Amino acid sequence: MVLVFRLIGESFRFAWDALRQNKLRTSLSLLGITIGIFIIIAVFTGVDTMRNKIQASVDKLGSNTLFVQKWPWIFGDNYPWWKYVNRPEPSYRDYLSLKERMESAQGVCFEISASSRTIKYRSNSVEGATLNAATQEYDRTWNLEFQAGRYFTENEGRSGSPVCIMGAEIAEGLFGSDDPIGKQIKLMGRRVTVVGVFKKEGEDMMGMSQDKNVLIPMNFAKGIFDINNERYNPQITVRGKESISFEEVESELKGQMRAVRRISPGQEDDFSLNKTTMLSNQLDIMFSAINIGGWVIGGFSILVGGFGIANIMFVSVKERTNIIGIQKSLGAKNYFILLQFIFESVVLCLMGGLCGLALVYLLTVVITHLADLEVILYMSNIVLGIGVSVIIGIISGFWPAYAASRLDPVEAIRS
Repeated sequence: MVLVFRLIGESFRFAWDALRQNKLRTSLSLLGITIGIFIIIAVFTGVDTMRNKIQASVDKLGSNTLFVQKWPWIFGDNYPWWKYVNRPEPSYRDYLSLKERMESAQGVCFEISASSRTIKYRSNSVEGATLNAATQEYDRTWNLEFQAGRYFTENEGRSGSPVCIMGAEIAEGLFGSDDPIGKQIKLMGRRVTVVGVFKKEGEDMMGMSQDKNVLIPMNFAKGIFDINNERYNPQITVRGKESISFEEVESELKGQMRAVRRISPGQEDDFSLNKTTMLSNQLDIMFSAINIGGWVIGGFSILVGGFGIANIMFVSVKERTNIIGIQKSLGAKNYFILLQFIFESVVLCLMGGLCGLALVYLLTVVITHLADLEVILYMSNIVLGIGVSVIIGIISGFWPAYAASRLDPVEAIRS
């Protein structure tokens, strides 16, 4: 152990001397490692930040929630739209049948939405709001948080009372600092009483937020527009019970939907059961491709940097040939000489790698302050950058170190 620490200490000293005595040569050689590590870790940091933020948005949908819809959540160039275009939309009748039949569901909810609506209160108005209508089970299929007021009562939902729950941005736009609870707003020509305000969430990476939404009971919405119309994107949301596995809930839902639609055995489904894992899988594919691109681009820089380090090590061996001869004549083993130069190569690569990591960190600080987007340099990426630097140092330094360890002591001292 003492020998290892001594080797490391000497390697640091020799590496520092090489950097100090030949600043330009060593700096240019380390530049390739610095750029390579910077590109790889910057790409990985960006991907991890985007992935975590998008995944947080996806998680809002619920890991044990299924969405019965016309179109599946799949992406790609070969999207077979012709298979789905003639499918029927989920209907209110489908919802009623599922609500009676589903035993593993915590909640079954029918939802529609109408975008780009204008909400008014006296002389104030908010444009671009999304009007959502849902059955009473909406609070069982979604995680709702309120900053004021409450959810619909059973009686309000059943009777179709003209009440609503609005997002925080809409409440601020219409009422400012005033309390909106109990006040009447105007939407789609109807006067509606505000009973609740959703907690402010802020815009996420997928644009999913309740801040600009207004929620009304489904039975009230029936008097405003056709709730089964395709233009309002009808869907049935099913959340399974916590005590029952997601696969069981999905299997039961599929079977019940086929029974409701009277689909014969062997006949293809005329509906889609969408779930968050479908989005997660697509994200994994997309980000994996970006990671590969980062490795390829950064790999070329690291390859050039590796050759630069190897060149420095060959020069270092040449300059210290007589010292190597003296060390070997005094009893130094071949592995001692080998490790000495390998450690020196690793130290040089670590210097370049740490410079690359420092640049990535500075970039994350700048983006976080200027773009209002929190970018985090994760510990896993720091370890990756250091690990890649060490591996490149070992590979680049091995052949020069091996050549140094095989030198003949007498010939080396005479040189």
